[in-house]
Amino acid sequence: MGTCNQIWSTAKTIATGAVIGLTISDRYLTIITTRGDSMHPTFTASDSFFQGDVLFAERGCLDKYKFSRGDIVIFKCPSDHKEDFVKRLIAFPGEWIQLPVSSEIIKIPEGHCWVEGDNAARSWDSRSFGPIPLGLINGRVTHIIWPPSKMGRVERKWPQGRVLPF
Repeated sequence: MGTCNQIWSTAKTIATGAVIGLTISDRYLTIITTRGDSMHPTFTASDSFFQGDVLFAERGCLDKYKFSRGDIVIFKCPSDHKEDFVKRLIAFPGEWIQLPVSSEIIKIPEGHCWVEGDNAARSWDSRSFGPIPLGLINGRVTHIIWPPSKMGRVERKWPQGRVLPF
């Protein structure tokens, strides 16, 4: 009977820890790994967990959409909501942006934003699928936590002269 009680106690502890962990991950913060080269050189991607960059993302910014231009955000892919993307936020609703490589200027619709990868040649982003709904954003990347040589806060930057003051 003692072994059964110990197993039951351990199972309850593991289940409670899992529920608390999922709640924290869903509401407050999460840890993600990078895939693909779209954010190079800011992030290094790899197929192995300990070779690519591991990122810390906070979700508190989702309350009232507290973002800044240059933030790196996690969002659901507009065409496949099972896939998460990591890109840099370039423009907000109501702003005008000049598309790179062309002279086309577009206005970002209400409830949407413009995101781009730092490596334009290898990024599938708003230049491909247009502005994304703000509701697809799941968090903001704040720190690199692995590898130790890159550990620290993520720099907020954006391409100058692309958002126009109309």
